[in-house]
Amino acid sequence: MGKGCVAATKYFLFLFNLLFFIFGAVIMGFGLWVMLDNQSFIMVLHESSTTLKVAAYILIGIGSLTMLMGFLGCIGAIYEIRCLLGLYFTCLLLILIAQVTAAVLIYFQRDLLRQEMSTIVNKILVNYTGHNKTSEHAWDYLQRTMKCCGWTGHANWTENELIKSLNNSQNLYPCSCRNESIGGSDMKETGLCPHLSPDWPVFTTGCVSSVEDWLLRNCGVILGVCVGIAVIELLGMILSMCLCKSVQQEDYSKVPKY
Repeated sequence: MGKGCVAATKYFLFLFNLLFFIFGAVIMGFGLWVMLDNQSFIMVLHESSTTLKVAAYILIGIGSLTMLMGFLGCIGAIYEIRCLLGLYFTCLLLILIAQVTAAVLIYFQRDLLRQEMSTIVNKILVNYTGHNKTSEHAWDYLQRTMKCCGWTGHANWTENELIKSLNNSQNLYPCSCRNESIGGSDMKETGLCPHLSPDWPVFTTGCVSSVEDWLLRNCGVILGVCVGIAVIELLGMILSMCLCKSVQQEDYSKVPKY
């Protein structure tokens, strides 16, 4: 390989490693968001799902590893260190295999995941009081923004302990389910609201349908991001092998001394 090709490969590989460092930061940031966010559907699942907590830690670990790998790859590319280039190729291969495995598992276990989410949400609905509980406020936020009510429909709320206990004295319904197009009293964002009529002024669509519709509308973007990351990983592997083959022997004198 000519010197010009080697130089081009080296700097392209440096660019790819820089992108990997950034992707690693994004992945780690997403894992931290899953752990810390309290204003979305993620928090609803997070408080009850051990699987999601483990997944968040895995994302943080993968993001940290990817950032470290990107840093080492940049050093290996600039200073043409074969052992770092080989380590970089191996790490990329393992990450790509892990991503494909995770995607396959999610696809074939989607029914089990949906059943787990249904169990978690129904537990929240049964025990809902609307008083300063993060998962409850997150569920209220989801119902307001997605314009839905309950998991499969507003009938899920009839199993709520407080609604059943006060059914004879007050006709309560979840405030965050309130359909703005139906006239009535002032709307509240959280808690349970009284209503004179036995027919609740709420959305009839279940949140599982709304979430699935959102995923379908954005599946192109999600797939595009996944494919883009996979392509970058493959290109990084190819460039690292090309540069590794062009390096005849290790020259550690190129590595800066501190």
